[in-house]
Amino acid sequence: MMRLPLFEFRMPRTGEEVARILDGEGSNAMVLAGGTDLLPNMKRRQQVPRTLISLRHVEGLSGAQLDHGSARLGPCLTLTEIARDARFRNGCSALSQAASLVATPHIRNVATLGGNICLDTRCAYYDQNYEWRKAINFCKKKDGEICWVATGSPKCMAVSSTDTAPALIALGASVRLRSRSEERDIPLADLYNNDGMNYLTRRPNEILTEIRLGSLHGWKSTYWKLRRRGSFDFPVLSVAAAVRLSKGGVVEEARIVLGAVASRPLVATEAAKFLVGRPLDRESIEQAGTLTAKLAKPLDNTDFDMSWRKKVAAEFVNYALRELRGDDMRAQRLEVTRYLPDVNAD
Repeated sequence: MMRLPLFEFRMPRTGEEVARILDGEGSNAMVLAGGTDLLPNMKRRQQVPRTLISLRHVEGLSGAQLDHGSARLGPCLTLTEIARDARFRNGCSALSQAASLVATPHIRNVATLGGNICLDTRCAYYDQNYEWRKAINFCKKKDGEICWVATGSPKCMAVSSTDTAPALIALGASVRLRSRSEERDIPLADLYNNDGMNYLTRRPNEILTEIRLGSLHGWKSTYWKLRRRGSFDFPVLSVAAAVRLSKGGVVEEARIVLGAVASRPLVATEAAKFLVGRPLDRESIEQAGTLTAKLAKPLDNTDFDMSWRKKVAAEFVNYALRELRGDDMRAQRLEVTRYLPDVNAD
């Protein structure tokens, strides 16, 4: 049985109190929302904070306000609350779909939006128990000096595995970060570094207090996820896409985001620009998929063959854009597992 390390437990009631504790403790403290990722990591000694700060009773972190197409979401909203809320099934469909595909119903009942946004990066060499990692002399991400994914790399190559962040970035989300001395708003895409160790730009003394979405009037969005198992699994690849179409079906604005192929979600700016002014016909969809797949440089840090994962990125962009065009993709969603390679093949 793996046990939690010793820690001090704090239960503040206000965001100001949380900020004050973080200001005093710095990197020795971590905030606890659902705990579905943090607590197992602590048992494996991947994260060992001296102080845990519970957000359960902090005012103002759990609500969802949707007015005139814009939204303000509290980071302590559970993924189940998002998946079940009909207000997220129009322009915000990508977020609703992403939330509904995380883990299992039991975990979604506890796991929070903020926790999923700030999810620790993953790696086949890092996500093991302490004794296993000790046997290989640890890795750069925790206690070691080498990245076993790419031994010559100066940085950690652990991969981003959040589902909701690519969806929110495709929806143009921003986040509010609060410290004891200031508040600042940044685009959600700017919350991430392409570094498996230092994957967040959030400072140790800051707390994520709000996720904001601008008007999504006229937008359509979707989220596609590839994983080894049909449920209870992290993404090996994800595609979030959003478009705003004219009455004639021409793309006026577009966003495409790849997840789980780097240490941060990757925004496919070139592919999105290519779509603007074009209809979502076969040629434009295939070209957008090709441009997006160029960004994917998967490494040996998670499941499946690396070159295969890159190839499938273009196919999933194709699926997402066809759905946004209006095609009935229910059968394709059910048949996504046909993409899974035969793991028993020679």
